[in-house]
Amino acid sequence: MRKENKHLLRRIAAGAFALLLMLLMSAGSAFAQEAEGNGLSKDVLILFTSDVHCGVDQNFGYVGLKAVKDAREAEGNYVLLVDDGDSIQGEAIGTMTRGEADIALMNALGYDVAIPGNHEFDYGMDRFLELAEMAEFPYISCNFNKEGELVFDPYVIKEFDGVKIAFVGITTPQTLISSTPKYFRDENGNYIYGFFEDKTGEALYSAVQKAVDDARSEGASYVIAMAHLGNEDECHPWTYADVIANTTGIDAMVDGHSHDTDKVTMQNKDGVDVLRQACGTKMAGIGWVRISTDGSVSTGLYSYNNSLSAPVLLGIENEMNTAVENAIGELSTKLAEVVATSSVDLTINDPLTFDQNGRPIRIIRRAETNLGDLCADAYLDQSGADIAFVNGGGIRVSIAAGDITLNDILKVHPFGNSLTVIEVTGQQVLDALEWGARAVPGETGGFLQVAGLTYEIHTYLESTCQEDATGLFDGVAGEYRVKNVLVNGEPLDLEKTYELACNDYILLDNGDGYSMFEGCEVLQNAVKIDNQILIDYIVDTLGGVIGEEYADPYGQGRIVAVEAAE
Repeated sequence: MRKENKHLLRRIAAGAFALLLMLLMSAGSAFAQEAEGNGLSKDVLILFTSDVHCGVDQNFGYVGLKAVKDAREAEGNYVLLVDDGDSIQGEAIGTMTRGEADIALMNALGYDVAIPGNHEFDYGMDRFLELAEMAEFPYISCNFNKEGELVFDPYVIKEFDGVKIAFVGITTPQTLISSTPKYFRDENGNYIYGFFEDKTGEALYSAVQKAVDDARSEGASYVIAMAHLGNEDECHPWTYADVIANTTGIDAMVDGHSHDTDKVTMQNKDGVDVLRQACGTKMAGIGWVRISTDGSVSTGLYSYNNSLSAPVLLGIENEMNTAVENAIGELSTKLAEVVATSSVDLTINDPLTFDQNGRPIRIIRRAETNLGDLCADAYLDQSGADIAFVNGGGIRVSIAAGDITLNDILKVHPFGNSLTVIEVTGQQVLDALEWGARAVPGETGGFLQVAGLTYEIHTYLESTCQEDATGLFDGVAGEYRVKNVLVNGEPLDLEKTYELACNDYILLDNGDGYSMFEGCEVLQNAVKIDNQILIDYIVDTLGGVIGEEYADPYGQGRIVAVEAAE
């Protein structure tokens, strides 16, 4: 191709991408501060990502993010780039480099600030602190602490034309059970790391308020909360809405954790409007906050919803192409290896319902799906146990019908958890099912997909599960929502013992708050990594073909929701 033609194509692609951004950009929401001007010579545009989960080449990808950043700067804005957590885990590039490749790419992109999400800790505390040292940008959090002392600065201030903008970091206290609990304990099992997780929420609200007040006293004209809080029921009283409603002084909150894309305006403790914006996951959205020269603050979302990534579809080229290609290139041959095939789509989502942006709605954390059945069957088959559980939060992506690659399976189970079998009583089984079903019809990552048993969730009953100060299961105070549990067709015997297969995260490490298994005899300990379990079941037991027994996206009727009393 002649050089001038190549340059022309690049200009056309860049123009097309700019047009696409204009079409995909949400209308935004705004409120004006009480000022005619704020001293800025040009607008400050804060671009934010969240829950990237190693999706560096998906949707916008980091190449597209770089193009957006460059385009907004070329328009005459001051541009900042920040991340709301869960960036370094979720794909093979993270798993196989323990997050280092992701940090290197964030450095190359020029991130200005980041906060730890719950999955930043999935490679262990020591490893995350190593990664934070590798980062050429600061991690901040006003509530991540070791024995009461903050590990990172609670906020940073960026200044433009003498105008100070503070960024306050907030990490969900749910991290203690939504990552691996043992990573936050000392060698004696005592928690030494925490996130101000008292059950009233007051400790978290106070930490946020102190950071905001301190930033204001340091001269910040604007305060942007960078949060990994989300909107999930199980995160109360630490959701974004809880924090905004119980604090003052935040102008806007950029939020992650629940993978939503909601844009909300709500009142703070003093009745003042605060903007909240989320941006989804896997680089399907790039959120933004604009601080204009007239003093107004607005938020919005660049949204992408195509099967081909933006760099591939539009031919975007910049310095991030090489960085991303180098990072994933070494893994590509192995990851592209076809290990099986499926005659049906295997899903984590509701195939019939979509959100306001046309994306499928996840149900794996509140209802049975065919992929949930498959994963639980793999644990049962490979363990030889009586019963198998798989937490819905550990099943991350759907698998389309057709060839299944190693990478497809790694994406389903990206955490590196291991098959473990313990001896349990029927009562412990019932308590675990009750704990997993406590949020239904809302979501919880600890919702249990099952094999070897069936059960009903009577959703007209309120959950009476109790939890201790750190969020672990602490008993059931009233009537159980879970009823009619059958083990291989026979009623669950509360006094009988059963062999239970699950991952070490749940059974040994109190993951997702499952404490009812403490003290159980361990029959098989960390036998095989979770994605290898799935590979071996599909290849060896199913003969490499997933067939019609998994055709129903809503599963095989193992979990039934009963919405009204008979």
